[in-house]
Amino acid sequence: MDWLFQTTDSLSYVFLRFGLAVTFFFHGTQHAFGWHGGKGIKDQVANWRNKYHIPVAIGMFGTFVELFTVISMALGFLVRPAAFFLAIFIATAMFKSHWGHGFFLQQKGGGSGIEYTLALLLMALALVFGGAGAFSIDRMISR
Repeated sequence: MDWLFQTTDSLSYVFLRFGLAVTFFFHGTQHAFGWHGGKGIKDQVANWRNKYHIPVAIGMFGTFVELFTVISMALGFLVRPAAFFLAIFIATAMFKSHWGHGFFLQQKGGGSGIEYTLALLLMALALVFGGAGAFSIDRMISR
């Protein structure tokens, strides 16, 4: 169980955590609550079901992962499992929604490529392997 909390005092992971926390605060609250022009959970999960054939339960869990990520990354608590599930969520979005549009974020004719989702995926994977870093509850537990 020690591996779950083990990390270093690196500030690099703090910046990765902060980037994911801010990004998924806005993105996750769009999905869950309809804030910032989002659909809200009912319409978002229905969209994932109808467009990408993602079961409702998995869609609900994905929305939970987005919101839990915000808390986990902000506090630096349970960062490895949160980042792991977030990486799965992002990889699914990348392959189901963005892959067919190529690499670049801005595309002529609509759609967005994998450029941004790839960066988010790599940020999450860095935290899966490196842990929470400095200024984290995980670091305090691992001492």
